[in-house]
Amino acid sequence: MTALTLSTSAAPGLRADAIVIGVAKGTGSRSGDLVVAPGAEAVDKAYAGKLADVLETLGASGAEGELTKLPSPAGFKSPLVIAVGLGADPDGAGYGAEALRRAAGVAARTLNGAKKAAFALPVEDPAAVGAIAEGVLLGAYSFDVYKDNGTNGKAKNGKAPLAEATLLGGKPRDAAHKAALARATAVSEELNRARDLINTPPNDLTPAAFASIAQEAAKEHGIKIQVLDDKALVKGGYGGILGVGGGSAATPRLVKLSYTSPEADKHLAFVGKGITYDSGGISLKPAGHNETMKCDMSGAAAVFAAVVSAARLGLRVNVTGWLALAENMPSGSAVRPGDVLRMYSGKTVEVLNTDAEGRLVLADALWAASAENPDAIVDVATLTGAMMLALGSRTFGIMGNDDAFRTAIHDAAEEVGEPAWPMPLPEHLRKGMDSPTADIANMGERMGGGLVAGLFLREFVGEGITWAHLDIAGPAFNEGGPFGYTPKGGTGSAVRTLVRLAELTAEGDLG
Repeated sequence: MTALTLSTSAAPGLRADAIVIGVAKGTGSRSGDLVVAPGAEAVDKAYAGKLADVLETLGASGAEGELTKLPSPAGFKSPLVIAVGLGADPDGAGYGAEALRRAAGVAARTLNGAKKAAFALPVEDPAAVGAIAEGVLLGAYSFDVYKDNGTNGKAKNGKAPLAEATLLGGKPRDAAHKAALARATAVSEELNRARDLINTPPNDLTPAAFASIAQEAAKEHGIKIQVLDDKALVKGGYGGILGVGGGSAATPRLVKLSYTSPEADKHLAFVGKGITYDSGGISLKPAGHNETMKCDMSGAAAVFAAVVSAARLGLRVNVTGWLALAENMPSGSAVRPGDVLRMYSGKTVEVLNTDAEGRLVLADALWAASAENPDAIVDVATLTGAMMLALGSRTFGIMGNDDAFRTAIHDAAEEVGEPAWPMPLPEHLRKGMDSPTADIANMGERMGGGLVAGLFLREFVGEGITWAHLDIAGPAFNEGGPFGYTPKGGTGSAVRTLVRLAELTAEGDLG
């Protein structure tokens, strides 16, 4: 990953491949004008105070994500100035963390191949340091493991990510600034590890391989881990995970990661859907819907990253992560439509569609998590196409059995820059899952399918336990072009929301 440093040096004297500054659209009395954002004063001075005019001549407007390059003025030790748009100028109110995060991400993506860049974006407080650092680290992400690396460490016909970034205005001796940088580094590194997992082809990321990676990370960060293989799952009666994984030669796993703090008085449980490849099973997905199904373990990747982040940050909260790992394949041993599974909870489920498999593995893991009676459970899953139809490709849905908790998660998601939206669990949709054969069916009404899935999961949460369900089917995998600090492919959606939720719980701000 990109190496980060803080510096109070002036931009002109810093040796780098580029100086990144911020510009914005003027508002109020400056409406229609291009505004040079704080942090770039020394650069503007070197242009005799005419930097905004020069950039406007080149077509810059300050729009979010817009990027304009120009040669550095005489006397600079950096040959290039990169102006990146921050959106609307806050007119003295300060730039928001997400605007800084996105601007830094755009610039970092553009700087592939560069050895060093200096970011002279607005730094008003430690939160700005953290936002810019996250933007750089997440924006510079690249997944080149399967490309021809040759002998120079670069992807074939490509460039290595930005090697080093200096955050100008960040104070290297300020405890709060250093802490913000350290937090951003830890969370970003784990989020990028989640992206790596999501992008890894399913022939290499089997349930067993995922479990092995979790074991290595647990050992490194002092996290207790328990891995149940297929034999242990049979012995324990985990009928949902076994049913889904029964059609694959790659046998399923249930991984439990436990981070404990001696100062904690709260316990959070995170449960992640980990379908390492989803063919749909016997209810086979049509052509055009299989190609990206390596991403169906994004929920488990998010939970894994969140638990490791909590450990690295030393949060004063106990966090348990449950990774429900299976591969959903069609074969002679695969579960069939019409089969009835006996779940870990003892309930029976009639399987009407084998492509509604994520809720089956989550149901077992939710019941296992409930047995420990945590203060709250949050599950994360790429669960339904219906949620994508409702909220699009960049927003995840939040459901739960407690309105206040659902709102708290929504607030946490918005705070860290992850678009989310609260969704209901209408009771009338529950009846559609009534089965004449079993306690419940895994399918209900087609309309409102994302909400039906949430109602199904609720059936497997222990009585009296606060619970929320995040359906990240839309934002988990970006099939379009990169934007802001979000790359094409795996995004690491929900990692930052889970980490922030754990922080708020540790701080006593979540009830």
